[in-house]
Amino acid sequence: MAITASMVAELRAKTDAPMMECKKALTEADGNMEKAEELLRIKLGNKAGKASSRVTAEGVVTAYVDGNAGAMVEINCETDFVTKNDSFLAMANAAAELVAKNNPADIAALGAMAYSQDGFGPTLEDVRKGLIGKIGENMSFRRFKRFASGAKLASYLHGTRIGVVVEFEGDDVAAKDVAMHIAAMKPVSLSTSDVSADLIEKERAVAAGKADEDRKAAEAAGKPAQSAEIVAKRVEGAVQKYLKEVSLHNQPFVKNDKQTVEQMLKAANTSVKGFTLYVVGEGIEKKADDFAAEVAAQVAAAKAAAAQ
Repeated sequence: MAITASMVAELRAKTDAPMMECKKALTEADGNMEKAEELLRIKLGNKAGKASSRVTAEGVVTAYVDGNAGAMVEINCETDFVTKNDSFLAMANAAAELVAKNNPADIAALGAMAYSQDGFGPTLEDVRKGLIGKIGENMSFRRFKRFASGAKLASYLHGTRIGVVVEFEGDDVAAKDVAMHIAAMKPVSLSTSDVSADLIEKERAVAAGKADEDRKAAEAAGKPAQSAEIVAKRVEGAVQKYLKEVSLHNQPFVKNDKQTVEQMLKAANTSVKGFTLYVVGEGIEKKADDFAAEVAAQVAAAKAAAAQ
């Protein structure tokens, strides 16, 4: 029986298995949908479908640079074990190269691209789902950024968990040093004027809260409280200190803390146009497993079932 694309799509929707595996199962089952589904469950254990809802807070960051074009990608998984799997790492590296060379619009468009650079064979999404079925863990493409502004690019990967791409003009060595500095010090912006208003207000609120705590402590100790003017200056001073700490240009350079990054770049006749920093799992809420509570819940459930 001829296997059609709609049949493959239907089986894929039912099982969440890779497209090529669906086609093979349908061929083996001579087009019988139920038998093909059974074959897939025997082969893959329906792992892809079961894994799809689990949190992926581990993973890797990978980068690809070719001349003035490049990309950085974060791919997540459930445990650190998978980040050492050769097939998973190969998929991550392939994804970064695909982004750099093909400029996909979003994650869905990236997944629809052929895994092989020749444009043929399974898609990146097929490979992802195939690895889920093989390994038994959920994994997902979380984010990517493509660089093609015309500026020179320097990349640095600290292991597989931190990635930095710097857009610059000037000396390659200085730019690489800056990329390493960013990985270590994690600035949030290029200069103080680039720090977002939300971060500034959050820091101002923290400083104001600290000043209020100091006021209460002074009152409790019978000491005179500082004037509103002095408190305002303290708060603003704390905000300015924060801005210098989180802006790249103002940070002390990690290789020579006697000079700022801006001073180092000026001495090397180099300018940084922008940078991107990825840290694996940043912003993803991890599930905190309480093993004792889980065991207690299982025991309680067993007792309740026995009492019925």
